[in-house]
Amino acid sequence: MIQIVAYDPKYRDALLELSIRAWEPVFPMLKNEVSPFVYRAFYVNGWRERQRTDLAEVLDNEPEGIDVALDGDRPVGWVSTRLHPEDSMGEVYVIVVDPDSQRQGVARTLMECSFARAQQAGMTMVMVETGGDSGHAPARAAYESIGFERWPVARYFKDLSD
Repeated sequence: MIQIVAYDPKYRDALLELSIRAWEPVFPMLKNEVSPFVYRAFYVNGWRERQRTDLAEVLDNEPEGIDVALDGDRPVGWVSTRLHPEDSMGEVYVIVVDPDSQRQGVARTLMECSFARAQQAGMTMVMVETGGDSGHAPARAAYESIGFERWPVARYFKDLSD
């Protein structure tokens, strides 16, 4: 049975490792579908290093907004919720589920926890971002299945080294 608990730094390494495992299948597809210069610009030292650094920053600097899914004593997922009171909006900033625990309702439970956190803070909507590439298609489908509506956004990059 999955239990949701507040983040404790003792989970840090396990959460970083399961995050890398969860995104392992996504990044090769992303690399093949985006401009090479953009991929190289974002992932100078490789995607694993960038993701580990970015996620460690969230875990270390925003612990009050993090909830962890446990299966017994083992972390199997986590969510980071940010609040944007200026827009009365909560943001599911990071959501990760261990590959061995995917498609078992862990993500939905974490999302509901994030929604409750935002509602308790007086937010009236919540948003989540993900990639438009094929590797992120399962995430988009999951978000849409629980009522998220896609906002049309386009982000462009230009190589200035030419």
